[in-house]
Amino acid sequence: MQFLVFSSLDPTFNLALEEQLFLSLPPEHPGLFLLWQNAASIIVGRHQCTAEEVNQAFVKREDLPVVRRVSGGGAVYHDTGNLNFSFIENAPGCEKVDFRRYLAPVREALAELGVRAEISGRNDLEVDGRKISGSGQLLRRGKVLHHGTLLVSADVARMAEALTVDPEKIRSKGVASVQARVCNIAEYWTPGTDMDKLKNCLLRHCADCAGRLDMRDYAAAQTLADAKYRQWSWNYGASPAFTEKKRERFPWGSVELRRSVRHGRIVDCRVYGDFFSAAEIGELENILSGLSPEPEILAKALENVPWEKYFSGCDPAAMRRFFME
Repeated sequence: MQFLVFSSLDPTFNLALEEQLFLSLPPEHPGLFLLWQNAASIIVGRHQCTAEEVNQAFVKREDLPVVRRVSGGGAVYHDTGNLNFSFIENAPGCEKVDFRRYLAPVREALAELGVRAEISGRNDLEVDGRKISGSGQLLRRGKVLHHGTLLVSADVARMAEALTVDPEKIRSKGVASVQARVCNIAEYWTPGTDMDKLKNCLLRHCADCAGRLDMRDYAAAQTLADAKYRQWSWNYGASPAFTEKKRERFPWGSVELRRSVRHGRIVDCRVYGDFFSAAEIGELENILSGLSPEPEILAKALENVPWEKYFSGCDPAAMRRFFME
Protein backbone atom coordinates (compact mmCIF):
# COMPACT_ATOMS: atom_id res chain seq x y z
CA MET A 1 0.00 0.00 0.00
CA GLN A 2 1.26 3.49 -0.87
CA PHE A 3 0.88 6.59 1.27
CA LEU A 4 0.06 10.22 0.61
CA VAL A 5 0.07 13.07 3.14
CA PHE A 6 -2.15 16.05 2.35
CA SER A 7 -0.85 19.54 3.12
CA SER A 8 -4.24 21.27 2.72
CA LEU A 9 -6.37 22.15 5.76
CA ASP A 10 -9.45 22.89 3.64
CA PRO A 11 -12.14 20.27 4.46
CA THR A 12 -13.95 20.76 1.16
CA PHE A 13 -10.82 20.12 -0.89
CA ASN A 14 -9.57 17.29 1.31
CA LEU A 15 -12.85 15.38 1.08
CA ALA A 16 -12.98 16.03 -2.66
CA LEU A 17 -9.41 14.77 -3.14
CA GLU A 18 -10.15 11.69 -1.05
CA GLU A 19 -13.22 10.91 -3.18
CA GLN A 20 -11.34 11.57 -6.42
CA LEU A 21 -8.57 9.16 -5.41
CA PHE A 22 -11.21 6.58 -4.55
CA LEU A 23 -12.98 6.99 -7.90
CA SER A 24 -9.79 6.95 -9.98
CA LEU A 25 -7.99 4.07 -8.22
CA PRO A 26 -6.93 1.62 -10.98
CA PRO A 27 -7.88 -2.06 -10.59
CA GLU A 28 -4.22 -3.11 -10.30
CA HIS A 29 -3.29 -0.49 -7.69
CA PRO A 30 -1.95 -1.81 -4.33
CA GLY A 31 -4.05 0.74 -2.43
CA LEU A 32 -3.58 4.09 -0.73
CA PHE A 33 -3.16 5.18 2.87
CA LEU A 34 -3.82 8.89 3.42
CA LEU A 35 -3.08 11.22 6.32
CA TRP A 36 -4.73 14.63 6.42
CA GLN A 37 -6.01 17.33 8.74
CA ASN A 38 -8.77 19.90 8.54
CA ALA A 39 -9.04 23.36 9.98
CA ALA A 40 -11.93 23.78 12.43
CA SER A 41 -15.03 22.32 10.75
CA ILE A 42 -17.92 19.91 11.16
CA ILE A 43 -18.12 16.82 8.97
CA VAL A 44 -21.54 15.13 8.81
CA GLY A 45 -22.40 11.60 7.76
CA ARG A 46 -23.83 10.79 4.35
CA HIS A 47 -27.33 9.96 5.63
CA GLN A 48 -27.74 12.59 8.32
CA CYS A 49 -30.05 15.58 8.41
CA THR A 50 -27.36 18.24 8.74
CA ALA A 51 -29.53 20.94 10.33
CA GLU A 52 -30.30 18.63 13.25
CA GLU A 53 -26.71 17.49 13.83
CA VAL A 54 -24.99 20.85 14.34
CA ASN A 55 -25.39 23.73 16.75
CA GLN A 56 -26.47 26.32 14.21
CA ALA A 57 -25.83 29.29 16.50
CA PHE A 58 -22.27 28.10 17.19
CA VAL A 59 -21.62 27.40 13.52
CA LYS A 60 -22.75 30.89 12.56
CA ARG A 61 -20.86 32.62 15.36
CA GLU A 62 -17.62 30.76 14.66
CA ASP A 63 -18.09 30.75 10.87
CA LEU A 64 -17.45 27.01 10.79
CA PRO A 65 -17.59 25.09 7.50
CA VAL A 66 -20.09 22.22 7.60
CA VAL A 67 -19.33 19.57 5.01
CA ARG A 68 -21.00 16.25 4.22
CA ARG A 69 -18.82 13.21 3.54
CA VAL A 70 -19.60 10.23 1.32
CA SER A 71 -19.67 7.62 4.09
CA GLY A 72 -22.28 6.93 6.74
CA GLY A 73 -21.92 7.33 10.49
CA GLY A 74 -22.29 10.35 12.72
CA ALA A 75 -21.20 13.97 12.65
CA VAL A 76 -17.69 14.82 13.89
CA TYR A 77 -15.84 18.00 14.80
CA HIS A 78 -12.41 18.52 13.22
CA ASP A 79 -9.57 20.87 14.06
CA THR A 80 -5.80 20.66 13.71
CA GLY A 81 -5.63 18.67 16.94
CA ASN A 82 -7.40 15.91 15.02
CA LEU A 83 -5.58 13.62 12.57
CA ASN A 84 -7.57 11.92 9.82
CA PHE A 85 -6.59 8.71 8.06
CA SER A 86 -8.00 6.97 4.99
CA PHE A 87 -7.53 3.56 3.40
CA ILE A 88 -8.53 3.21 -0.25
CA GLU A 89 -8.19 -0.14 -1.98
CA ASN A 90 -9.78 -2.50 -4.44
CA ALA A 91 -12.13 -5.01 -2.82
CA PRO A 92 -13.86 -7.03 -5.54
CA GLY A 93 -16.76 -9.06 -4.19
CA CYS A 94 -16.80 -7.28 -0.81
CA GLU A 95 -20.38 -6.52 0.27
CA LYS A 96 -20.05 -5.87 4.01
CA VAL A 97 -18.20 -3.21 5.95
CA ASP A 98 -15.19 -4.53 7.87
CA PHE A 99 -13.83 -2.01 10.33
CA ARG A 100 -11.37 -4.30 12.12
CA ARG A 101 -9.30 -4.87 8.98
CA TYR A 102 -8.35 -1.19 8.91
CA LEU A 103 -8.43 -0.34 12.61
CA ALA A 104 -6.01 -3.14 13.55
CA PRO A 105 -2.85 -1.53 12.05
CA VAL A 106 -3.85 1.85 13.50
CA ARG A 107 -4.19 0.25 16.93
CA GLU A 108 -0.74 -1.37 16.52
CA ALA A 109 0.81 1.99 15.65
CA LEU A 110 -0.74 3.58 18.72
CA ALA A 111 0.53 0.74 20.92
CA GLU A 112 4.08 1.48 19.76
CA LEU A 113 3.63 4.99 21.17
CA GLY A 114 2.31 3.73 24.50
CA VAL A 115 -1.40 4.11 23.74
CA ARG A 116 -3.24 0.88 24.58
CA ALA A 117 -6.35 1.23 22.46
CA GLU A 118 -9.08 -1.33 21.90
CA ILE A 119 -11.49 -1.73 19.02
CA SER A 120 -14.95 -1.09 20.48
CA GLY A 121 -18.49 -1.18 19.21
CA ARG A 122 -19.00 -1.05 15.49
CA ASN A 123 -16.30 1.45 14.48
CA ASP A 124 -14.46 3.03 17.41
CA LEU A 125 -11.08 2.92 19.12
CA GLU A 126 -11.16 3.47 22.87
CA VAL A 127 -8.70 3.88 25.71
CA ASP A 128 -9.97 3.16 29.23
CA GLY A 129 -13.51 3.15 27.86
CA ARG A 130 -13.18 6.60 26.28
CA LYS A 131 -13.34 7.18 22.54
CA ILE A 132 -10.23 8.38 20.71
CA SER A 133 -11.28 7.46 17.17
CA GLY A 134 -14.36 6.88 15.03
CA SER A 135 -14.50 5.52 11.48
CA GLY A 136 -16.69 5.52 8.40
CA GLN A 137 -16.68 3.24 5.40
CA LEU A 138 -17.92 3.31 1.81
CA LEU A 139 -18.24 0.27 -0.46
CA ARG A 140 -18.85 1.01 -4.12
CA ARG A 141 -17.77 -0.28 -7.51
CA GLY A 142 -15.61 -3.06 -6.08
CA LYS A 143 -13.63 -0.61 -3.93
CA VAL A 144 -13.55 0.31 -0.26
CA LEU A 145 -12.92 3.68 1.34
CA HIS A 146 -12.31 3.48 5.07
CA HIS A 147 -11.60 6.73 6.84
CA GLY A 148 -11.35 7.71 10.47
CA THR A 149 -10.42 10.36 12.99
CA LEU A 150 -7.80 10.32 15.71
CA LEU A 151 -8.33 12.76 18.57
CA VAL A 152 -4.78 13.82 19.34
CA SER A 153 -5.09 17.20 21.04
CA ALA A 154 -8.50 18.33 19.82
CA ASP A 155 -10.51 21.03 21.57
CA VAL A 156 -13.08 18.77 23.22
CA ALA A 157 -15.03 21.67 24.70
CA ARG A 158 -15.56 23.21 21.25
CA MET A 159 -16.47 19.78 19.91
CA ALA A 160 -19.19 19.40 22.51
CA GLU A 161 -20.57 22.85 21.70
CA ALA A 162 -20.43 22.42 17.92
CA LEU A 163 -22.43 19.18 17.72
CA THR A 164 -26.01 18.39 18.64
CA VAL A 165 -25.63 14.84 19.88
CA ASP A 166 -28.58 12.51 20.39
CA PRO A 167 -29.02 12.16 24.20
CA GLU A 168 -30.06 8.54 23.70
CA LYS A 169 -26.72 7.80 22.07
CA ILE A 170 -24.82 9.33 24.98
CA ARG A 171 -26.93 7.44 27.53
CA SER A 172 -26.30 4.16 25.69
CA LYS A 173 -22.59 4.65 26.44
CA GLY A 174 -23.27 5.11 30.15
CA VAL A 175 -21.90 8.66 30.29
CA ALA A 176 -23.39 12.07 30.95
CA SER A 177 -21.88 14.11 28.10
CA VAL A 178 -19.74 14.16 24.98
CA GLN A 179 -16.80 15.46 27.00
CA ALA A 180 -17.02 12.50 29.36
CA ARG A 181 -17.22 10.08 26.43
CA VAL A 182 -14.10 11.15 24.48
CA CYS A 183 -10.44 11.86 25.23
CA ASN A 184 -7.24 12.86 23.47
CA ILE A 185 -4.44 10.48 22.56
CA ALA A 186 -1.91 12.99 23.91
CA GLU A 187 -3.16 12.12 27.41
CA TYR A 188 -1.81 8.60 26.99
CA TRP A 189 1.16 8.54 24.64
CA THR A 190 4.77 8.19 25.71
CA PRO A 191 6.29 11.52 26.86
CA GLY A 192 8.13 13.21 24.03
CA THR A 193 5.70 11.98 21.37
CA ASP A 194 4.16 14.58 19.08
CA MET A 195 1.96 14.77 15.98
CA ASP A 196 4.87 14.18 13.60
CA LYS A 197 5.97 11.06 15.46
CA LEU A 198 2.40 9.79 15.37
CA LYS A 199 2.20 10.37 11.62
CA ASN A 200 5.48 8.58 10.97
CA CYS A 201 4.43 5.63 13.11
CA LEU A 202 1.11 5.32 11.27
CA LEU A 203 2.86 5.44 7.89
CA ARG A 204 5.18 2.59 8.92
CA HIS A 205 2.34 0.40 10.17
CA CYS A 206 -0.24 1.16 7.49
CA ALA A 207 1.71 1.57 4.23
CA ASP A 208 4.73 0.18 2.43
CA CYS A 209 6.04 3.11 0.43
CA ALA A 210 5.30 6.66 -0.68
CA GLY A 211 2.89 7.27 -3.53
CA ARG A 212 2.70 10.17 -5.96
CA LEU A 213 -0.27 12.42 -6.50
CA ASP A 214 -1.22 12.67 -10.15
CA MET A 215 -1.85 16.32 -10.99
CA ARG A 216 -4.89 15.25 -12.98
CA ASP A 217 -6.42 13.97 -9.74
CA TYR A 218 -5.49 17.21 -8.03
CA ALA A 219 -7.23 19.27 -10.72
CA ALA A 220 -10.26 16.98 -10.72
CA ALA A 221 -10.50 17.34 -6.92
CA GLN A 222 -10.54 21.12 -7.24
CA THR A 223 -13.44 20.84 -9.68
CA LEU A 224 -15.26 18.34 -7.44
CA ALA A 225 -14.81 20.56 -4.39
CA ASP A 226 -16.48 23.45 -6.23
CA ALA A 227 -19.24 21.36 -7.77
CA LYS A 228 -20.10 19.29 -4.70
CA TYR A 229 -18.41 19.89 -1.36
CA ARG A 230 -18.82 23.68 -1.41
CA GLN A 231 -22.50 23.48 -2.35
CA TRP A 232 -25.37 23.95 0.10
CA SER A 233 -27.38 21.35 -1.80
CA TRP A 234 -24.83 18.64 -0.87
CA ASN A 235 -23.93 19.75 2.64
CA TYR A 236 -27.44 20.59 3.85
CA GLY A 237 -30.00 19.87 1.15
CA ALA A 238 -33.72 20.41 1.38
CA SER A 239 -35.57 18.54 4.09
CA PRO A 240 -39.04 17.96 2.65
CA ALA A 241 -42.18 18.45 4.69
CA PHE A 242 -43.50 15.24 6.21
CA THR A 243 -46.67 14.06 7.88
CA GLU A 244 -45.24 11.00 9.65
CA LYS A 245 -41.98 10.39 11.46
CA LYS A 246 -40.58 7.41 13.32
CA ARG A 247 -37.14 6.77 14.75
CA GLU A 248 -35.35 3.90 16.44
CA ARG A 249 -31.82 3.31 17.71
CA PHE A 250 -30.42 -0.13 16.95
CA PRO A 251 -27.12 -1.64 18.21
CA TRP A 252 -25.49 -0.76 14.86
CA GLY A 253 -26.89 2.79 14.48
CA SER A 254 -30.00 4.95 14.38
CA VAL A 255 -32.62 5.11 11.61
CA GLU A 256 -35.28 7.75 11.11
CA LEU A 257 -38.05 7.42 8.52
CA ARG A 258 -39.95 10.51 7.42
CA ARG A 259 -42.96 10.13 5.14
CA SER A 260 -45.32 12.53 3.51
CA VAL A 261 -48.68 10.80 3.00
CA ARG A 262 -51.44 12.43 0.97
CA HIS A 263 -54.63 10.92 -0.36
CA GLY A 264 -53.65 7.49 0.89
CA ARG A 265 -50.22 7.42 -0.82
CA ILE A 266 -46.63 7.98 0.27
CA VAL A 267 -45.75 10.92 -1.97
CA ASP A 268 -42.27 11.39 -0.55
CA CYS A 269 -40.02 9.79 2.03
CA ARG A 270 -36.52 10.20 3.42
CA VAL A 271 -34.35 7.88 5.48
CA TYR A 272 -31.90 9.56 7.86
CA GLY A 273 -29.46 8.22 10.43
CA ASP A 274 -25.89 7.43 11.37
CA PHE A 275 -25.96 3.96 9.83
CA PHE A 276 -23.53 2.55 7.25
CA SER A 277 -24.75 1.34 3.89
CA ALA A 278 -23.24 -0.67 1.04
CA ALA A 279 -25.95 0.56 -1.35
CA GLU A 280 -27.59 3.88 -2.13
CA ILE A 281 -30.35 4.52 0.40
CA GLY A 282 -32.25 6.41 -2.31
CA GLU A 283 -33.08 3.04 -3.85
CA LEU A 284 -35.06 2.10 -0.74
CA GLU A 285 -36.76 5.51 -0.65
CA ASN A 286 -37.85 4.97 -4.24
CA ILE A 287 -39.39 1.59 -3.38
CA LEU A 288 -41.58 3.24 -0.75
CA SER A 289 -42.61 6.30 -2.74
CA GLY A 290 -46.00 5.98 -4.39
CA LEU A 291 -47.18 3.09 -2.23
CA SER A 292 -50.16 2.93 0.08
CA PRO A 293 -48.94 3.02 3.72
CA GLU A 294 -51.09 -0.01 4.54
CA PRO A 295 -48.92 -2.66 6.29
CA GLU A 296 -50.03 -5.40 3.90
CA ILE A 297 -49.02 -3.34 0.86
CA LEU A 298 -45.69 -2.40 2.38
CA ALA A 299 -44.98 -5.98 3.45
CA LYS A 300 -45.33 -7.21 -0.12
CA ALA A 301 -43.22 -4.40 -1.58
CA LEU A 302 -40.46 -4.93 1.00
CA GLU A 303 -40.46 -8.72 0.87
CA ASN A 304 -37.20 -9.09 -1.07
CA VAL A 305 -35.32 -5.99 0.04
CA PRO A 306 -31.62 -6.76 0.78
CA TRP A 307 -31.72 -5.03 4.16
CA GLU A 308 -28.11 -5.74 5.11
CA LYS A 309 -26.92 -3.81 2.05
CA TYR A 310 -28.82 -0.72 3.14
CA PHE A 311 -28.12 -1.05 6.88
CA SER A 312 -24.83 -2.79 7.59
CA GLY A 313 -24.98 -5.12 10.58
CA CYS A 314 -28.77 -5.05 10.88
CA ASP A 315 -31.28 -7.79 11.65
CA PRO A 316 -33.29 -7.97 8.40
CA ALA A 317 -36.49 -9.00 10.18
CA ALA A 318 -36.25 -6.04 12.55
CA MET A 319 -35.73 -3.61 9.68
CA ARG A 320 -38.64 -5.05 7.73
CA ARG A 321 -40.88 -4.51 10.77
CA PHE A 322 -39.59 -0.97 11.26
CA PHE A 323 -40.49 0.07 7.72
CA MET A 324 -43.71 -1.91 7.53
CA GLU A 325 -45.45 -1.09 10.81
